[in-house]
Parts: sequence; structure tokens; C-alpha cells
Amino acid sequence: MLTTAGEGDVLTVPDATITVRIQGKSTGGAYELFEVDAPRGEAAPPHRTPWPKAYYVLHGRMAVFLDGELFDLSPGDAITIPPNASHTFTVHTPSVQFLAFAVGEAMGAFFRDLSGNGMEALGRHGVTL
Repeated sequence: MLTTAGEGDVLTVPDATITVRIQGKSTGGAYELFEVDAPRGEAAPPHRTPWPKAYYVLHGRMAVFLDGELFDLSPGDAITIPPNASHTFTVHTPSVQFLAFAVGEAMGAFFRDLSGNGMEALGRHGVTL
């Protein structure tokens, strides 16, 4: 399924605007792809998600805190985040834009719930602080 520039559901979560670029239903539930736009500053507190994911930075700079280690990412850099790994990110430039790739459909369901219902969504999706 094709998603062209400017297409995709736009979700607003506490620390970013997320555009769903490829939905899990388009991949038979195999994976999803999101475009994340986040402003300068800290994102969510360190947390754990039960699904694996990867980030690929398009523009801006961000630091990813992953299982006690800090990684500075710039455009073209990528990082993988295993399931249940403690992680968060901090944006060092006025904003950062990155792709988030997730295995399965759980991340999209979480983002939709978080966008509509706020932090109460965490427990319903196995996300822990």
C-alpha cells in the first residue's frame, strides 16, 4: 500500500506528533512505520515496551537513553531498541524528526490509545515506567 507525502493518520501524544506512514493492517500485522516529530527537550520518562523497534533520524539531533547507556543520534543514524529495554530520548535541537519502525501492530495501537486517552493507556499496552 502506498502512502504519499502528507498522508497518514496524525496522532498527538504528550511528547511528539506522530504520523502513521504504514499501518500494520497494510503489512498483515508484520510491522508498522511512523514519522515522529518531537520538540526540544525531554520526552517521556524512561519506560519499557513489550515490542521491539528501531529509530532512524531524518533531521535534528537527539540522545537516546537505552538500558543505562546514552547514544547521541544525528541525521542518518539509527538505533534498535529491544523489547522490554528501558529507554527514552531527549531532543537537543529545536526539533527532531525520525522514523520509528516497529515489529507487529502493538505500537500503533498504543499510540492511538495514548493520543485519545493520555497516560492511562500505558497499562493497557504493557508499557511500564
